[in-house]
Amino acid sequence: MARLSRVEAVEQVNMAFQDELPSRQAQLTALRATQEFDVLVVGGGATGSGCALDAVTRDLKTALVERDDFSSGTSSRSTKLIHGGVRYLQKAIVKLDYEQYMMVKEALHERSNLLNIAPHLTALLPIMLPIYKWWQLPYYWAGIKIYDLVAGAQCLKSSYILTKTKALELFPMLKRDKLVGAIVYYDGQHNDARMNLAIALTAARYGAAIANYTEVVHLLKRVDPQMGKERVCGARCRDVITGQEFDVRAKCVINATGPFTDALRKMDDQKNPNICQPSAGVHIVIPGYYSPDNMGLLDPATSDGRVIFFLPWEKMTIAGTTDTPTEITPHPIPMEEDINFILTEVRNYLSPDVEVRRGDVLAAWSGIRPLVTNPNSKDTQSICRNHIVHISDSGLVTIAGGKWTTYRSMAEDTLDAAVKAHNLSAGPSKTVGLMLEGAKDWTPTMYIRLVQDYGLEVEVAQHLASSYGGRAYEVAKMAHVTGKRWPIVGKRLVSEFPYIESEVQYAIKEYACTAIDVIARRTRLGFLNVQAAEEALPRIVDIMGKQLTWSEQRKREELSAAKQFLYYEMGYKARSEQLTDTSEITLTPAEVGRYMKRFHKFDKENKGFITTVDVQRVLESINVYIDADTLHEILNEVDLNKNGQVEFNEFLQLMSAVKKGQVSANRLAILMKTAEQSLDQTEKPVSVDRSGGGV
Repeated sequence: MARLSRVEAVEQVNMAFQDELPSRQAQLTALRATQEFDVLVVGGGATGSGCALDAVTRDLKTALVERDDFSSGTSSRSTKLIHGGVRYLQKAIVKLDYEQYMMVKEALHERSNLLNIAPHLTALLPIMLPIYKWWQLPYYWAGIKIYDLVAGAQCLKSSYILTKTKALELFPMLKRDKLVGAIVYYDGQHNDARMNLAIALTAARYGAAIANYTEVVHLLKRVDPQMGKERVCGARCRDVITGQEFDVRAKCVINATGPFTDALRKMDDQKNPNICQPSAGVHIVIPGYYSPDNMGLLDPATSDGRVIFFLPWEKMTIAGTTDTPTEITPHPIPMEEDINFILTEVRNYLSPDVEVRRGDVLAAWSGIRPLVTNPNSKDTQSICRNHIVHISDSGLVTIAGGKWTTYRSMAEDTLDAAVKAHNLSAGPSKTVGLMLEGAKDWTPTMYIRLVQDYGLEVEVAQHLASSYGGRAYEVAKMAHVTGKRWPIVGKRLVSEFPYIESEVQYAIKEYACTAIDVIARRTRLGFLNVQAAEEALPRIVDIMGKQLTWSEQRKREELSAAKQFLYYEMGYKARSEQLTDTSEITLTPAEVGRYMKRFHKFDKENKGFITTVDVQRVLESINVYIDADTLHEILNEVDLNKNGQVEFNEFLQLMSAVKKGQVSANRLAILMKTAEQSLDQTEKPVSVDRSGGGV
């Protein structure tokens, strides 16, 4: 069915820009120069981009403006699942709620479509539901089977039951005590920010004028001569980067601003009541060894009744989410209590042998769900994420609520309502089966050609194929020669991730304007490992600066802004606060004695502190050479009072934090332990605490 629709869609819609996308400057010129658009969409998240694509493929003259970057809000901060919503189905059955049931049915149809139209960005993911009580087995089995049945012909794969032995074989980290068995069902998974970007870029290819970093200052209105009422007829916009303002006129304005829906509604009419009730969802990323490569985990009933997913993603493990009422902000910050809540719930399901440490949290973020308010609701968890389309007296069309998976059907409903309310000349939606950016020319084996034709590493080639699809060849062509025997091309931004320098250049073609756009949404480095992202930043800023002719001052500003983003929004602050100069030292006298002996191997003069010179001297004596800049970085991680040296008390605070699991894989701790062992080969090996790197 979807494939037939796809053929029809491709035949009916002409792509305006097959090869090169218009530059951001060209898009801004189009926004300024066009006398009147049929549709102006405000908001570049999944729903707004979906609305622009739906409109432009109906042959409507379409514009889209986004005040930040595409997918900079909630759309890049999801659980990365494309799903019908198992928990919504459970609510629908228990409460006999037909509306919830239809929402799940619609989402399952959209799940199938999304897997078809962006195969490079999506994948099937088996999710295990471990069972610890016998009576739960038939209960959950029936629920999951109904989930399969509701999907009907679009069921991805049939769910199945596992014995305890088989469940542990597939998910060895699972807690075995009292485990009865498990149920495995299938949902989809995607790279959410790049999916959002693919939707927006596809709209641009079909001729939509889209611009990020373009905010609405106020709505334009005119009096309708027939009705004698004021009608919205466009928006006064400002290019955030240059500060220039201009008018964009349109027959219809669509408000698709997610959590900021009410701000635009009040721009239309100050008396408009709030219709959005924001809820914060925090996620954390921990190392990939915490979960199998291709099996997720669902905790259907946490200690406070929420649902926690534990999923492999981009070779890491993502865990979340929370669901708490919040204030609306463009820069939500993950709170320590939410991070610890997720870690506690994860520990409940993993084997006691697997120590889940706070120090293993590599990144954390909070996304604001734009839930539609139900006046009778007592808490945000019980609010249904159905969407509503509302048309104000002045003609402003608002789309609110909904969920990531149903962005396309939400856009279709919105445009149907807009066409009817504004008497626009347009046919039905053509987006079912319409392939997104990169889907054309993608095959599951195309990465082999990238390796063979360009000399890329296999891991890098696989990453490019799954991120850019058929456009990966363009990224590969831009890659620089490494000067090594292998790989021939493709210099990595950081050694442990497959992101390469040419992706930064290509990101600019995809409308990246800042370093944050690159680390957060063109690549996903900021979401995967904040320290690795910080390490890559200077090179990213250099490449962007050269391409966009940034001044030295602008480069410094970009670097500072990106570090702030990592510090607050990606959990670096919460991570760094695990080790402070007020951290409590909880070491036994024997441990203090052991660490004093280790410290004095470096502090030969008994100064009470060590510097890079001391560390360099010891390392050279065992034939280990590390450059001065790297050594300075290593000591700076532990130098809590930032005086250029590490005092003995700071060292004890570090080792205490390592012991408690608050800090892991600390470079200085591992370096000093290794050096001590090399210096004192004759000593019996010391028993060590469980910690990062065994320090």
